[in-house]
Amino acid sequence: MTSVKNWIVKGIATGLFSGYSPLVPGTVGTIPAWLLLFFVVGTNQIALLAVTALFIAVSVWAAGEAERLFGHDAKKIVIDEWAGMAVAVLFVPISFTNYLIAFLAFRFFDVVKLPPASQFERLPGGWGVTMDDVAAGVHANIAVQIYLLVVRYWYS
Repeated sequence: MTSVKNWIVKGIATGLFSGYSPLVPGTVGTIPAWLLLFFVVGTNQIALLAVTALFIAVSVWAAGEAERLFGHDAKKIVIDEWAGMAVAVLFVPISFTNYLIAFLAFRFFDVVKLPPASQFERLPGGWGVTMDDVAAGVHANIAVQIYLLVVRYWYS
């Protein structure tokens, strides 16, 4: 790869270089995505769907390319966290609290790797890197939706 392409791949795959954090790079790497989703995308669900699809597609490509530079599913590669975080907040009413709960749930499910997330890791290249985080995002989203239903019921 050319040095310019390497720099672009590194910048994207590391979540704007947040994946270089020496402490919990997956968590630190999720923060820029959370900020972008909360402050830029906001309440527009159509835009959120589009951004989610874009994050997934870019993650599959960039993670696959970055594995050639960093090794298989290296901790520096955090663009997959961006895809998973976007899935975690789909159709979640936007509020700081709801998005914070989605962030915490996503990080929990990304670490725990419930099925089928653990099986998705075995997919080749960028697909394996990305799809386990998408699955963790689905798990987080379901947990947040259940939480919101319980809270709504409890306080109604």
